[in-house]
Amino acid sequence: MNKIIKTTIVSAILAAFAAGTAFAREADFPSEPPTKINVKAVKNADFVLAAAFDTPILPDKEEPTDIEIMGAGEATEEQMAEYIKKRNKNPKLNCTVKDIVRYYYIEAGREGIRPDIALCQALKETGVFGYGGDVSPKQNNFCGLGATGNKEPGASFATPQLGVRAHIQHLMVYTTKRRPSLEVIDPRYELVKQKHPEIYGNITKWTGLNGVWAVPGTTYGQDILKLWRQAKAPTGSDASLAAARKAVENAPDDADALTYRAMVYINRNQKFSARADLDAAINLAPNAELYYDRALITDTAKKRQKAIQDYNEAIKLNPGFTEAYYNRGILYFEEKKYNEAKKDFEKALELDPRFANAKNNIAMVYLKRKKYKDAWRTLYEAGEINTTNENIIKNKKIFVKCLKPAK
Repeated sequence: MNKIIKTTIVSAILAAFAAGTAFAREADFPSEPPTKINVKAVKNADFVLAAAFDTPILPDKEEPTDIEIMGAGEATEEQMAEYIKKRNKNPKLNCTVKDIVRYYYIEAGREGIRPDIALCQALKETGVFGYGGDVSPKQNNFCGLGATGNKEPGASFATPQLGVRAHIQHLMVYTTKRRPSLEVIDPRYELVKQKHPEIYGNITKWTGLNGVWAVPGTTYGQDILKLWRQAKAPTGSDASLAAARKAVENAPDDADALTYRAMVYINRNQKFSARADLDAAINLAPNAELYYDRALITDTAKKRQKAIQDYNEAIKLNPGFTEAYYNRGILYFEEKKYNEAKKDFEKALELDPRFANAKNNIAMVYLKRKKYKDAWRTLYEAGEINTTNENIIKNKKIFVKCLKPAK
């Protein structure tokens, strides 16, 4: 490359990041480092490992494959709003969090779709309203309607409520042959009806969306339901604790009652009491979520090996448990077992190809293994998954500052 051109490129990159560019565009961070990397600077830099999941998951009495798309909601509007705020303090919405939740309960309720789970589908599609993919917040497109990849942004709607209505109508064309109550504004409704008779009105379960709504999306429905179980978990309020204690008093050997009380204790940061209830529940009726929840508590106690053992059990019971692989990967990283960490992050990314934090953390593994060009390329790929991910943007800025000046 011409020396002048190379110098100009590096200067432009440095200037873009110094100016605090909000979105790390491809031009700001090319797929290959434009000059040599300053190894000493990399070693002294404070790169960011994306954090572990920390929200416990309430085991569900129903199998995921049994949960219908149609029906009444279980989580309250207040629970859903609180869950969104907990997961994203600054959601990119053209209305308030309370409003978007209300729109889902209005639009889904009118058509008989479960509003809380439909909203969780929107959370999965938008990254809890963080976006960063092909669809932008201004489109009011909450379910990826028409966003078929290759930078295709998909449909746009004039207001958030109309975007919600289109989402619900698109669920309806999959689930029922009954037409929506109001005028159809889903731009792909008729397309599905006419071109895909095998789909039209025939998918009644959330897991039936696997490989249909999202491709390959082998755990798409399960991922939505996992968010739903997190959202409807009990709070740490005094009222929740009183109800939980009463339930355990009435049925001391009931795993569900013990689990419910454990969730309350976790939310009250009473981890010793939570662990005792989880231990008892696991002895009565072990399942993947209970081991996962116990690992969350164990990890905070800095007992990594015990936490890893619980994640092992969770994965054994549920080989598609994305969060368990990812969290275990972080523990392996902290233990400096970088090969094991990389395998877990890669598995999490395989299960969820849009999991940008997993890709970011693979880049961090490459840095630890002194594979700096691989780290750069992987961080570039992470940015291609999500343009607004704060960890990725910060790491790109740091990496750019570790470039040697062009000679």
